[in-house]
Amino acid sequence: MSDYPGDFTGTPTMHWAPTPDDPTPSPGEVVWAWVPYEEDHAQGKDRPVLLVGRDGGWLLGLQLTSQDHDLDAEQEAAAGRRWIDIGAGAWDRGGRRSEARVNRVLRIEPGSVRRDGAVLDEQVFAAVTEAVRAVAAGRDYDDDPV
Repeated sequence: MSDYPGDFTGTPTMHWAPTPDDPTPSPGEVVWAWVPYEEDHAQGKDRPVLLVGRDGGWLLGLQLTSQDHDLDAEQEAAAGRRWIDIGAGAWDRGGRRSEARVNRVLRIEPGSVRRDGAVLDEQVFAAVTEAVRAVAAGRDYDDDPV
């Protein structure tokens, strides 16, 4: 995806407004999308993404992982990556607990997503968005709200 304009910078306007019956994915939904690698936007992989807002015609999202970064928190922090636990959901067929990366906001082309995921609980979504705001402001946050 060579036309990727780069990750969103700053603090996005985030709101929980899932509309699973609408053809357009909405904030609060976990979808599958192509996520560009941070070091080379021309490469990437398909992964679950929590949608948190919009930026013009782009959706804004946070990449998810089923890896437990509590086990390597020091290494992740040294690499500049920050995560928050969000629990398990239908986006992971194995029922594994997931984490959302809160210090990298992706731009996602709406037509490229697959809605094979789920809707994230509103209270968990609120904890995630508070973590995004805290990281942007240089504050600490609860990385295990679930």
